[in-house]
Amino acid sequence: MSTKDIIDTLAGIEPGSALDAIRAKRVQARDNAQKSYLSLFEPIDASDFSLTERAAVALFVTGLHGESPVAAFYRAKLAASANGAALVEAIEAEVARGKTSGPYGSFPAGPLSVENTAGLIYRVSAERKSAIGARLVAALEHAHLLVFRPRDAASADMKALLGAGWSNTGIVTLSQLVAFLSFQVRVVSGLRTLAAANA
Repeated sequence: MSTKDIIDTLAGIEPGSALDAIRAKRVQARDNAQKSYLSLFEPIDASDFSLTERAAVALFVTGLHGESPVAAFYRAKLAASANGAALVEAIEAEVARGKTSGPYGSFPAGPLSVENTAGLIYRVSAERKSAIGARLVAALEHAHLLVFRPRDAASADMKALLGAGWSNTGIVTLSQLVAFLSFQVRVVSGLRTLAAANA
């Protein structure tokens, strides 16, 4: 692979280090995580979900998880993408508005209903909608739903994306990207914590 392993890069893992040896014990997991990154951020075809949109969603999602080397990486990626620099400030303002704790939402009526938890239903601010654009507005709102209220996801949410110009393929890729980023943030955080404990 031409692109350096992204998790190694974000976690600061050097070849031959103790963490490199730990990751080497799970070669398949390491390879699959890298392949996921490449397919999502260096795709052969980005016509349904542009590289700039992917970087913007990535900055938003990783920012919701808290400031980290991962969020800094995607901030730089967005700033370097076509027309992305103009979006960075708007996306970061929306991160600040969307930060909350979760997960929350409602279960179908039944024994789990006792665990229903109310929380923020995020919407992009009216003042930034035009700068961000209808497609990204819908994507950010959907990403926030998947991060904090996954059990509330419904067909109306898919319709909102379709109405904003997303294709079915684009919606699937958006959902995969959000899931991958949540995984990536946790893995990098865990590896950096492990490195600090062994320093």
